[in-house]
Amino acid sequence: MKLATVRIDRDITRAVRLEGESLVDLGLADVDEVLRQPNWQEAAHSKNHGRYPLAQAEFAPLVSRPGKIICVGLNYRTHILEMGREIPSYPTLFSKYREALIGASDPILLPPESDAVDWEAELAVVVGAATRRATTAEASAAIAGFAVLNDVTMRDWQYRTPMWLQGKTWESSTPFGPYLVTPDELPGGVRPALDISCEVNGQIVQKTNTSDLVFPPVALIEYISTIVTLEPGDVIATGTPGGVGHARKPPVYLRAGDILTTRIAGLGHAVNPTIAEAGRS
Repeated sequence: MKLATVRIDRDITRAVRLEGESLVDLGLADVDEVLRQPNWQEAAHSKNHGRYPLAQAEFAPLVSRPGKIICVGLNYRTHILEMGREIPSYPTLFSKYREALIGASDPILLPPESDAVDWEAELAVVVGAATRRATTAEASAAIAGFAVLNDVTMRDWQYRTPMWLQGKTWESSTPFGPYLVTPDELPGGVRPALDISCEVNGQIVQKTNTSDLVFPPVALIEYISTIVTLEPGDVIATGTPGGVGHARKPPVYLRAGDILTTRIAGLGHAVNPTIAEAGRS
């Protein structure tokens, strides 16, 4: 099953289910609300409040109001090596705020305060059930599905201090979606082995498979839920593979007018233009 949140008017969204070339209205405002239903899978399968043509869809952030967005750094071997780091014994965690999220075709805002805006294609995990100190089986059952995300990063701000957050959560910077795809539709289920790539202006800059993750989705839920209860709608961004612009010689960064495309096999793709954000006068 594939779910999405689409805009049907400027400030109105609907949760939808993909059926062929149509999007079935689930009668709920967004995927967040779907995941809060007592039996969300049944509700998502059965509800039908009309249809919209897929070709005219304007995708909002897949989960627009997540309670938590937890990001994982240094989780692909290729990226760890290109950044000159050692394979970690434990996941590197940091937060992102919901104001950073944009839809799968929305513009990425390049702030005037940063000259080092970089790409990071990532597999996102969306939580579908509350869980704390999850066992492997409980962590597997807590996964609602997977989605495309790009953790666009302001490197000059990221490395101002040892803590990365200030380079990771700029407003309107993080494409998320278009679809939540349930594990039953993917090879490997909750342990997906999916090709992931990133393109800048049609040129592939990152390409690998999610099987290269050091800490896969189930292990991340087990680990993070030891610290805090994970709730429906929470998002885990699992980290980026090698090929980021910052690691190139010389470094390469996004500029206004670039087109950033993030693809994951079976999950769809986000195609986002970059535009310069007006600074405060």
